Amino acid sequence: MQRFRSSAWRLFDPLCSGAAGMRSGHPTAARRPLSSGQEPLKKTPLFDFHQSHGGKMVSFAGWSLPVQYQDSHIESHLHTRRHCSLFDVSHMLQTKIFGQDRVKLMESLLVGDIAELKPNQGTLTLFTNEEGGIIDDLIVTNTSNEYLYVVSNAGCREKDMALMQNKVSELRSASCDVNLEVIDNALLALQGPSAVQVLQAGVSDDLWKLTFMTSAVMDVFGIPGCRVTRCGYTGEDGVEISVPAEKAIHLAEALLENKEVKLAGLAARDSLRLEAGLCLYGNDIDERTTPVEGSLGWTLGKRRRAAMDFPGAAIVVPQIKGKVARKRVGLTSTGAPIRQHSLIMNTEGAVIGEITSGCPSPCLKKNVAMGYVDGKYSKIGTQLLVEVRKKKQEAVVSKMPFVPTRYYTLK
Repeated sequence: MQRFRSSAWRLFDPLCSGAAGMRSGHPTAARRPLSSGQEPLKKTPLFDFHQSHGGKMVSFAGWSLPVQYQDSHIESHLHTRRHCSLFDVSHMLQTKIFGQDRVKLMESLLVGDIAELKPNQGTLTLFTNEEGGIIDDLIVTNTSNEYLYVVSNAGCREKDMALMQNKVSELRSASCDVNLEVIDNALLALQGPSAVQVLQAGVSDDLWKLTFMTSAVMDVFGIPGCRVTRCGYTGEDGVEISVPAEKAIHLAEALLENKEVKLAGLAARDSLRLEAGLCLYGNDIDERTTPVEGSLGWTLGKRRRAAMDFPGAAIVVPQIKGKVARKRVGLTSTGAPIRQHSLIMNTEGAVIGEITSGCPSPCLKKNVAMGYVDGKYSKIGTQLLVEVRKKKQEAVVSKMPFVPTRYYTLK
């Protein structure tokens, strides 16, 4: 569910605007020399592995990560949709929340109903501020090991840590039982229709018992203690594997032995998530955006809405049944690619909004984008105009996801 700018994105690939990768950051070319005031880029446990496999490294959220490999961005994108691809998302922040009051801690900061989660079930949720703005999007899993497993965005690492640690200190001073631990594991995402079949060869557990947004700890290709979660950021079936850092290369190499698997980078990750209608923190949602404005009202737990006990509830809850001044929508068009910051206009030419992410869809062969428009123009099928290269171009409000998702559920 991250922060990119279109000018930096063009250093990645001319196809897409916004940013590339997992939910947050500001990408620039890693080869650009650091000034004396800049900190060195952090490296994931797979840094040398990426370079040895031809990864083109760029700066992302303070990390050096591959934007693509020898295959083109479009080839990587389509391979993920048809087979499966391996992504390094080790820059994401992984934490454990311990103690009898762990649910109380997290529910004081976010909008989801964590208390109702079954053992090893997770949910996408949002940290919000008192104005209802989105501080970050994250996944929280209620493990069967008496802790919450949390994965949040690299670009929001400092503020997320401060938010959680401050609340831990506050609750502990009130004699609550809660603690936080940062996990140093690597995190690998295997995404695509054949991902689970590929992984099944390396585990004894039956992965078909693992449904979307559930997880289990298991041995993976001989590596003990890996947490496998059926989720991802591409709209495809797949898994994210939290693996001890010193075993990350072994796991990556074991997966690549299967010809179904290819390496993919930030460029493909961004266009895949956009086709799936998934938000990029810092582009499509931020601290000035409420969950309802961001079309993420479904993340608000029913019990939490009724109790109005999450940060910003007094502002957010009335928006659910009321009208909002602006709304995140999907747009499709033909012609020149729609870029981030392009103006959105009604058919009379009056400005009614702005594009937050956009690129040509490799699967649909037309432009897809998302942005915010005046609420009265948010109905699917509404004809609009978008300013592209100083020219007005026709666009239509379209249902998201643009490409149907293929999450594995039992429904």
